[in-house]
Amino acid sequence: MLKINFLAKNNAVKNYIIFLLVIAICSSSCETAEVKLNFEKQDYDQAKETLLEKETKNPLPFLLVNGSNKRNLVGQTVVRGKLVSLATLAVYKDVNVELKFFSKTGALLETDNETFYEIIHPGESRDFKTKYFAPKGTDSVALKVVAAKSTP
Repeated sequence: MLKINFLAKNNAVKNYIIFLLVIAICSSSCETAEVKLNFEKQDYDQAKETLLEKETKNPLPFLLVNGSNKRNLVGQTVVRGKLVSLATLAVYKDVNVELKFFSKTGALLETDNETFYEIIHPGESRDFKTKYFAPKGTDSVALKVVAAKSTP
């Protein structure tokens, strides 16, 4: 009978030790998961900062312009277009667009610049319309974003 009590005590000690080990493992894995989440958040924030810096310092790759032109009754060339922001974080304003007027043969007749004082948020687009007394013989107009400011 003495043997049975000793074995019972031994099992209780073993169970207690196993219980302590399980608690220790669980608490350390929770801390590891929390530390891992903190590192992932820091990496994400750093990537976000570098992307914002990239979009802010060099806005031209993140701004697109397209459009079309026609002549009105007064003889002006009417250019209708759309500015599109491909940025994911940066906000742009005061976009400067270069307009090049070409003849039917592709000769460059004139170059003008126009600044559109609009704020364009990431993923947004803005329509615009402008009128010019273009040079005689103008057949087409090419548009290109040449500058933009980013907002803080």
